[in-house]
Amino acid sequence: MNSIDIPTLFTTIFVLVDDWYQQTIEHSKPILAGAKPLFSDSEILTLLLVMDYLPFPGETQFLGFIRANYLEWFPKLLDQSQFNRRVRRLEGVLEQLRRFWVTQLGVHGEDSFVLDTKPIPVLGLKRDKRHSNFTGSATAGWCAARQMNYFGYKLVLLATWLGVPIAYDLVPAHTDERQAAEGVLEAVRGCHIYGDKGFIGTEWQQHIAQRTGNCIWTLKRVNQHQQHTPQLNRFISRIRQRIEGVFHEIQNTGRNPERLLNKTVAGLCVHIAAKMASHTLRLLLRRHYHIEVLTFSVC
Repeated sequence: MNSIDIPTLFTTIFVLVDDWYQQTIEHSKPILAGAKPLFSDSEILTLLLVMDYLPFPGETQFLGFIRANYLEWFPKLLDQSQFNRRVRRLEGVLEQLRRFWVTQLGVHGEDSFVLDTKPIPVLGLKRDKRHSNFTGSATAGWCAARQMNYFGYKLVLLATWLGVPIAYDLVPAHTDERQAAEGVLEAVRGCHIYGDKGFIGTEWQQHIAQRTGNCIWTLKRVNQHQQHTPQLNRFISRIRQRIEGVFHEIQNTGRNPERLLNKTVAGLCVHIAAKMASHTLRLLLRRHYHIEVLTFSVC
């Protein structure tokens, strides 16, 4: 596995992004009045993806680093306000790009997936929320795995055993995990889905099986009458380790999704989308190009 420096990373990602953009988006987007933007969509997407590989807490520090060290690469670099507006408009394009990379990773023959949720705090639990952009969208919730009360959202993720994100969603933190998962489970049909005890519920599992053909597998609670065989319990326990490993890599490589410091719902959504896209790109570079991208240290 090869390491990579920052300039080579910029070049590699820009080529991958721009080749796809020219083939897929450029000829299909509507012609808008006014001058063509000097800073291209491909450059915006490249910076948004690279941002996850550099240890900056927010756009202010990241764009300052680019302006101080790589301005000759991006001579028409936008200020932070313009950059954020362009990024929000490109959220749909970013998701199309991520799905294209998912197909390149060859996951369409998969029939087994892992399902889990992760807390995404956005404000302190006791902080006044009356003037926050998250009011009316985010809620107070409880994370049983970490014994934590928080205010924000749940990130629901359906991924392959190797950690490729297939579908994801952000829901208010108080949402029942089973209800939260229904949207992402529509992304696959007739598959085996492995999750934790938050997805227990015979009636709900039967409902999902009837609607999508997916079979939900979880460990049983000790007080349930019907129990799995010891062999199946051991197998599901091993799968649970894979689930935890997927979220561990997403959280601990690049920007931590719990510390994105966004002040608006739209900003949070686009940066979660960027996190999923950059993680998918990391797997693509690892598998197809034998390039290992971790998190850079910037002096």
